[in-house]
Amino acid sequence: MTSQATGDKQDPPAEQPPPATAPEPALNPLQRLIQLRMRERGWSYGEVARRGELPRSTVYTLAQTRNLTRPPRPATIDALARGLDVPVSAVRTAAAESTGLHYYDEAPVGRDDPGDRERELLIASIDELTPEDRRHVAALVESLRRRASPPPEEH
Repeated sequence: MTSQATGDKQDPPAEQPPPATAPEPALNPLQRLIQLRMRERGWSYGEVARRGELPRSTVYTLAQTRNLTRPPRPATIDALARGLDVPVSAVRTAAAESTGLHYYDEAPVGRDDPGDRERELLIASIDELTPEDRRHVAALVESLRRRASPPPEEH
């Protein structure tokens, strides 16, 4: 559509990209990981989906959703890692941080008791917490981890 002689301004068509001067909105860690990897490899959402055996809509949604309320399911994380050709731990960590959680891939030495009922309860109930509650739990865990770590040695 063109402007009329009256000088009325018209909105640009919806398919045009935003002007180069528009600030890029902040991306969450999972969005950054997906978009960076796609850019590096020249892949489309469809290619990542095909490689990971995921629906294209899942890849698109994870790459575009800024405020995740819960991490993707473990099977989705595994498939996305295959699709992006990155370690599962990278996707797991990015997904957790995108929801306000912190994920630690390594268990502390001497504390790997698979029968620990409290550990299982914490893991199972994480999806039941609100994002704000998860941030509080993450802050508590960080505090406890710092307390349990030996202080750095001064030279």
